[in-house]
Amino acid sequence: MTNKITTDMIERFSDKFYQHPQNEVIRNSIMKNGIQAATENSASWMAMHHVYSEEIITGMVPNQADSGRCWMFAALNTFNHKINDTFHMKNFELSQNQINFWDKFEKANYFMENILETVDKPLDDRLVAWLLTTPQQDGGQWDMLVSLIKKYGLMPKQVMPETFQSSKSADLNNLLDTKLRQNAAKLRRLVQDGVSEKQINKTKEDMLGEIYNILVYALGEPPKSFDFEFRDDDGVFHREVNITPQAFYEKYIGVNLDDYVSIIHAPTSDKPFEKTYTVQYLGNVVGGTPIKYLNVEMDILKELAIKQIKDNESVWFGCDVDQNSNKEKGIMDTSFYDYEKVFGFPIHMSKSERLDYADGKLTHAMVLTGVNLTNGKPNRWKVQNSWGPKVGENGYFAMSDNWMNEYTYQVVINKKHLSKELKQAWKQDPIVLKPWDPMGSLALMK
Repeated sequence: MTNKITTDMIERFSDKFYQHPQNEVIRNSIMKNGIQAATENSASWMAMHHVYSEEIITGMVPNQADSGRCWMFAALNTFNHKINDTFHMKNFELSQNQINFWDKFEKANYFMENILETVDKPLDDRLVAWLLTTPQQDGGQWDMLVSLIKKYGLMPKQVMPETFQSSKSADLNNLLDTKLRQNAAKLRRLVQDGVSEKQINKTKEDMLGEIYNILVYALGEPPKSFDFEFRDDDGVFHREVNITPQAFYEKYIGVNLDDYVSIIHAPTSDKPFEKTYTVQYLGNVVGGTPIKYLNVEMDILKELAIKQIKDNESVWFGCDVDQNSNKEKGIMDTSFYDYEKVFGFPIHMSKSERLDYADGKLTHAMVLTGVNLTNGKPNRWKVQNSWGPKVGENGYFAMSDNWMNEYTYQVVINKKHLSKELKQAWKQDPIVLKPWDPMGSLALMK
């Protein structure tokens, strides 16, 4: 049955609109100021003040600029907090560009390996089409960062600083994606023509060499070792000579990355709680740390985050940042925009509905650095972003607990905070999700 939009239908809608005089006032306000400004709820931003009962002292907020590297910045921020104490420096930063270089290089290899693995499938197969849609990108996940640090270590930002293209990544991403699709076409043809595995591997290695050159041109080449010189806040000069990135990580950070697990809240019928999950074809380093999540109730996720904050350790977390948030004021609150009062009908889905119907997914990673507890329960959270100090409250956001419930999907927690039952649940072999599952989304918000 086909029901067309008719002229009579449009007339009825128009007549009904003008039956309510306030609709013209609302229309004029939205046309002049935009939907968000016209629906802003002042009570929300007055309630979300930046004071917290539990708070970790952190430094200046870095700026990922016009790139989707939030997951890197957020993770390195958690390490920066530790190093600031170690070095007695307020605003020390690790090199995001170094990790960016190796991430893109490894993603290129990961993509080409996946192309070879799926070479027997037609181009219009859903998996092949999904792989070709985005051969690589800025976005990532916690376990992907773990793989990079284990293999390549870390270094101070002064050793490998930002470049034009690391901070403004669109042109580099477009170039790399085109080159990788070109490589995919060639690799598939070679296999279909019956070329030997040895020759295919040699061709792929040559392709990786070309990708390496592009990355060196755009981002610079990560040094194999470096000298690190700095003066701390007490005026004491320090020098570390000829240290490798791996040795730097071990000496100055020393966090055992295997102690940390990804806890998610995905309340959909296909993902029972206290089960572990992984995602097909999601990763960056071939042979690296596989993506793994433990799905729990939201109250448990928040309880774990609070334990870690009370232990004076910040929390990497993934969320859907564009939902009900205001960058200028640095507020994330479900009541910040009052759409229902303006439009006259609710615009809301449950968390499970948003996941099932493609309206919600993890889009951005930030760091929890504080929480305000009243009678032991949270009502707002302090969030360190990576959009620089000019956004929000000197770069920090206030997040209501209701927003946390609705739009936060993941936290990374030291296993020591898990209950005995959750530790046991973590040991399960993960259930494998399809590549396009919402839990396969990557944090890449600019």
